[in-house]
Amino acid sequence: MSWELIIKQKFSAAHFLEHYHGKCEKMHGHTFEIEVGFRTSELEKSGISIDFGEIKEYLRQLVPDHKVLNEVFSFSPSAENLARYFFEQCKKKYPVSKVMVWESEDAGAAYAEDQ
Repeated sequence: MSWELIIKQKFSAAHFLEHYHGKCEKMHGHTFEIEVGFRTSELEKSGISIDFGEIKEYLRQLVPDHKVLNEVFSFSPSAENLARYFFEQCKKKYPVSKVMVWESEDAGAAYAEDQ
């Protein structure tokens, strides 16, 4: 028996795609949404596995809200690279199973470790 918890966190930021030729090579902004899945197999006496508020606070500290992502990260801040980055950061503290980074309501990238 297992549960998957899902937490979403929005942030606004600008970026441009390095080594890319097209409209996204120019600076532009998004309201990003990070969707993080956590897999757990045990519940505490309270009936929860991981406190949603604790996870939300952790994510709030991770997101570079109202920043230029190219100035924050040493990698090209594509949705794919951001998904991997947030996965690695969440994995340090929680049993993360997948991270999805949405650049818009209909376009995003997911990252999970191969099983």
